[in-house]
Amino acid sequence: MSTPATASVSTHILDTSIGRPAAAVTVRLAARSGRDAPWTALGGSATDADGRCKDLPALPAGTTHVRLDFETEAYFDGRKQAEAQPDAPRAGGGGAFFPEVVITFAVTPGEHYHVPLLLNPFGYSVYRGS
Repeated sequence: MSTPATASVSTHILDTSIGRPAAAVTVRLAARSGRDAPWTALGGSATDADGRCKDLPALPAGTTHVRLDFETEAYFDGRKQAEAQPDAPRAGGGGAFFPEVVITFAVTPGEHYHVPLLLNPFGYSVYRGS
């Protein structure tokens, strides 16, 4: 049985302030082949109605570090317009307090990394899922 030469990555986002998946969040993926190597943009996707990003690009052989960039500002702007809650707390200037969330992590060839993002307007948390 052979071991895959590359790692793989998946993610999903849960908006913990409403207890629902965060749909239509753009997620960009980048990789590098060593601590001092430059980042290579691999492309991206957007979360589906279940908050999952099922079609992230494959990682190239030799990847040691991965970066996921979640564009959260457009998501929260759209959610505010949809909910129109006049008494809801606002981030500085009315936009998202965290306009983007960037998560960088190390990978080992042959492993799968599921990295969920738990998100709310004023904070976030990530972990290695399964």
